[in-house]
Formats: sequence, C-alpha cells, structure tokens
Amino acid sequence: MELAEIPESDRAQHLDLLLIADESADMIERYLHRGDLLALIEDDEARALCVVTQEEPDVFEIKNIVTVPEHQRKGYGRRLVALVAERYRGRGDWLLVGTGDVPGILRFYERCGFERSHVVENFFVDNYDHPMYEDGHKLMDMVYLKMRL
Repeated sequence: MELAEIPESDRAQHLDLLLIADESADMIERYLHRGDLLALIEDDEARALCVVTQEEPDVFEIKNIVTVPEHQRKGYGRRLVALVAERYRGRGDWLLVGTGDVPGILRFYERCGFERSHVVENFFVDNYDHPMYEDGHKLMDMVYLKMRL
C-alpha cells in the first residue's frame, strides 16, 4: 500500500466518493482546493481517500476521509490515517479531525491515536441546509479530536 497525492486536475472525478463522507458539495468545495487530496492505493486502485488542509503553521486537519464502499471494514481507513500522520510528522505539531458526536466514529479515531480536543456547538445545524444523520444519530455538534505529530 502506498499514499499518493491526487493532482488538482483529477480531483473533480473523486467528488462522488467524497460526498459519502460529507454530503454537501458546497462544503467540500470550501476545502478541496486548498488542501491535499490523498489516496491509499493498493493493486493500482484507490481504497480510501482523504483531504488534509493546513489550518495553522503547525496544525493540519483531515477534512474528509472515506473508504471506497466495497473496501470498508478492512483496515484501509486506519492505515490511511497512519500514513497521513507519517506524511505530516515533522511538518507540524498537530493533526486534527472533526466529526459528529457518534460513538462508533469517535471510537475509530481514538483507536487511531486521536484524543478529544474540543466541540463546536451546532456546527451541523449552522452549516448545512438540511438535517444530517450518521448511524441513526442526528448530527448537531462537531467534535474535534487531535493527534500529536
């Protein structure tokens, strides 16, 4: 497995996959072109993708992370997070990720080495034009987790 950066010219072809993790194309457009679109490649195919932005000189953030549906629950997401942390180690101090307050997703990130950082109240209510749900939970607040690089 390897981590590959998707060139700017090829990013639009991955929008359908990114929409699985963030169902607002408008929100994706806010970060897609100011960050790195990275793919976990195995057997010449993308198994998982993420967008990483630099939010401060020493802070990077995973804005979107998604595993190709037929490859979910096979460890690709965890491997992608590990390779992203390795890529940005030495370039910054922290890697952040924000997600809804959903127990299974929070456990995933904690198992990847993140710890809870802070909460942005009503993020999903204030930034999306329709109610958002994940694993049967209505999303309201954005929970941020951090990992020391």
